[in-house]
Amino acid sequence: MSDGTAVAGPDGALRCPWALSTPDYVTYHDEEWGRPVHGDDALFERLSLEAFQSGLSWITILRRREGFRTAFAGFEIAVVATFTDADKDRLLADAGIIRNRAKIEATMANARALAEWTPGDLDDLIWSHAPDPAARPAPKTLADVPAVTPESTALSKALKKRGLRFVGPTTAYALMQACGLVDDHLAACVARSAD
Repeated sequence: MSDGTAVAGPDGALRCPWALSTPDYVTYHDEEWGRPVHGDDALFERLSLEAFQSGLSWITILRRREGFRTAFAGFEIAVVATFTDADKDRLLADAGIIRNRAKIEATMANARALAEWTPGDLDDLIWSHAPDPAARPAPKTLADVPAVTPESTALSKALKKRGLRFVGPTTAYALMQACGLVDDHLAACVARSAD
């Protein structure tokens, strides 16, 4: 049982303790989580997946990610924005994703809203909320990692003001962590200094 500090994995390298429960998590933690993500479609995918994750374990989403990508046309905003009620019915019947009506409808509505934005606006808006890394000490334990920050609250408000749904402050902070706006790898974690 971890005390919230970095834990040695099978290879002996120290990692954030959450990363060691499954091989899928190790790969995601080491190769993706906390690395900068740019591009409207890529950020739309992450935002959508974080919304689907709300109330569930991230591993549930991670193991269905390819199913989500197939079901939502690779999260291309321009394509998802054209989804119809028939697409919604198809998604509600798709066992490869989380079949939550409200989250499916929000993803479709978000794509329609984003399709009206100027290309690059989503990337610019999200990244404008990245805090100064020098002002954030590296967390030593999981207890040092917040669930919500002033920046995630501001990002949530900005996204909602522009018409997006399922983007509360906790979801916004999870997005910030996943997309590298903040580096919440623990101080002793091998992935923190991997770049």
